[in-house]
Amino acid sequence: MGKVNWKPGTMVYPLPAVLVSCGETPDEHNLITIAWTGTLCSDPPMCYISVRPGRHSYEIIKRTGEYVINLTTEELARATDWCGVRSGRKYDKWKEMGLTPAPATVVKAPIVAEAPISIECRVKDIVPLGTHDMFISEVVNVLADERYIDPETGAFSLKQSDPICYLHGHYFKIGKPIGKFGWSVEKKKRKKKKNHS
Repeated sequence: MGKVNWKPGTMVYPLPAVLVSCGETPDEHNLITIAWTGTLCSDPPMCYISVRPGRHSYEIIKRTGEYVINLTTEELARATDWCGVRSGRKYDKWKEMGLTPAPATVVKAPIVAEAPISIECRVKDIVPLGTHDMFISEVVNVLADERYIDPETGAFSLKQSDPICYLHGHYFKIGKPIGKFGWSVEKKKRKKKKNHS
């Protein structure tokens, strides 16, 4: 079977579907759903979100220089979609979706208390790209829901929170794991021979 040429477009999928919270004071706290987001660097930890200048949250983030990326779950799927199609100019998204703004640790923007992971970000640069501007940001703190932390090992299990992703206009639950990082080159453990002497 052959390949078909399409015009250039955004076809890198799946993507995280996140709720970005912003605003320094309760009267301006807002939520925006973002799929154009990701990791830029490990050390220092850097990430980005790309936002249309016409969005209500754009000016809030640009002015304050801070925001929080809140990862989403199956339980948060409806709120994630709703916050992406409704404007904070007309609605109190927190109230409409029954979400709880809670204090972050480092930034003034609130976190979504119901999110399994909240990533506090401070804007380092804004790059105009066309339809969207990219907010390149440093991660200044991460808050993890203790419900998903093993009390004995301290390991965090995001898969237990039923995370969702965005795939070309649709939301999906994450499927079953097929391997871990490095599994393709991992050496098989040898079984120890029993000594019968």
